Amino acid sequence: MRNQLSLLAAIILLSSSGLALAAHGKAGLWSVSTTMGGMTMQIPPEALAQMKAMNMKMPDSQTIVSQMCMTQAEVDADKPPAMDKGKEHCTTNVTSRSASSMTADTVCTGEMQGTGHVQISYTGDTQYAGSYSFKGVAQGNPVSMSSSFKGQWLKADCGAVKPNPAQ
Repeated sequence: MRNQLSLLAAIILLSSSGLALAAHGKAGLWSVSTTMGGMTMQIPPEALAQMKAMNMKMPDSQTIVSQMCMTQAEVDADKPPAMDKGKEHCTTNVTSRSASSMTADTVCTGEMQGTGHVQISYTGDTQYAGSYSFKGVAQGNPVSMSSSFKGQWLKADCGAVKPNPAQ
């Protein structure tokens, strides 16, 4: 069960829009909205029963709103931040970039194996929107998901929201 939950967290992480800010944003506090959709994942019936008993629901067509703090170093990096925060072993390569858009492909070779694609459009340095899709296998189970996201710069002071630790 714990493995299924960590797998689900990894999939949500991969759809996170922090990737979208590389070299196109302003340092400071951002509001990020991610809408999950089209997620399919085969989970053993006993794991689903345990999740249901814990009142857990699979994210499907749900919007998650969060805040993130971007440092000036992250903005200046001119590359997507590392997405490999666990045992996913994911790498991201930018396939095209312009002043107003970016596309990138992700390959995961760890506990979760598969490929993803992200497409982002920027509206200046204070807004962006995009989509992400991923298909692969996780712990022997087929996984397919898609998400859309948007970010809005709020202010220069991040307040209590801490930047992501260096990876």
